[in-house]
Amino acid sequence: MNEENPFIVEKRDHVAWLIMNSPEKRNAMGLAFFTEIVNHFDDFNNDPEVRVVVIKGEGSCFTAGIDLAGLASLVTDGGADTRENLRKTILKGQEAASCIEKCTKPVIAAVHSHCIGGGVDLISACDIRIASMDAVFSIKETRLAVIADVGTLQRLPHIIGHGWFRELALTGRDFSAEEALKIGFITRLCTDKEDLFKQAESLAAEIAGLAPLAVQGTKDVLLYSRDNGIYPGLQYVAQKNAAALISEDALEAIAAHIEKRKPAFKGK
Repeated sequence: MNEENPFIVEKRDHVAWLIMNSPEKRNAMGLAFFTEIVNHFDDFNNDPEVRVVVIKGEGSCFTAGIDLAGLASLVTDGGADTRENLRKTILKGQEAASCIEKCTKPVIAAVHSHCIGGGVDLISACDIRIASMDAVFSIKETRLAVIADVGTLQRLPHIIGHGWFRELALTGRDFSAEEALKIGFITRLCTDKEDLFKQAESLAAEIAGLAPLAVQGTKDVLLYSRDNGIYPGLQYVAQKNAAALISEDALEAIAAHIEKRKPAFKGK
C-alpha cells in the first residue's frame, strides 16, 4: 500500500467504488487519508459518468478509525502554534467526512467487521449504510479521553435520534450490527462480506438506473431541509422542481411508462 494513496477506485456501470486499501493498518485513517478522500470526492462530483459511490474496506475490517500512532506527534503540550496546527488538522479530518455529505451523488457505506471512532464519523456522512452480521461499531472517543470532532456528534443524532445516540456517544461502548439495524443506523443486515458487497452493488445499481438529476436533487433537498427546517425546505424544493420538472429524463420516463419499457436516463 502506498502511504500517499490509501485508496483504490474502481468505476463501472455508473458506480464508483472507493476502496480503503490499508489492510495491514486495518484501514486506519491518517493524514494521507484525509487529503486523498477529498480529492477522490472532488473527482466523483465532476465525473458525469458517476451516479453513485460505494465505500468499502479491503482486508479484515472496514476501518479501525483514526490512525492514533500516525497523529500522535500532533498532540503535544506545545505553544499556541502547536495548538493552531492541531486545529487545522482537525478541520482537515472534518472535511474528509463533509466531502462525502457534500457529494452531489448518493454515497453508500458497506461495512464489515470493525467500524470504530473516525469510521463512524465517515459513515454518518453517507446517505445509506449497510453492514454484514460481524460488523461492530463504536463512538469510542470518550474511552480515549477525547471528544469526537469529525462529525458524529453533529450528524448521527439526525439519523438515530438523541435517545440512542447519547447512550452510545457518552459510554463509547461497542454496538453490534443487529443493534445498528434496530436503531436505524444501518438499513440492511447482510450474512457475510460477500453478501454485503453483492447487496451494495445491487442497491447502487438500482439508484444508478434512475434519473441522476432527480436523485441528486433529492439528496440536495434532504440536506437543505434538515439544516434549514420544514418550511424553508418546501420553498426550496418548489424552486428546484420548477427548474427540473421539464427535462429530457422526465419526458423519457413518461415515454417508457407508456411504452412499457425500461427508461434510459441521460442526466439531461
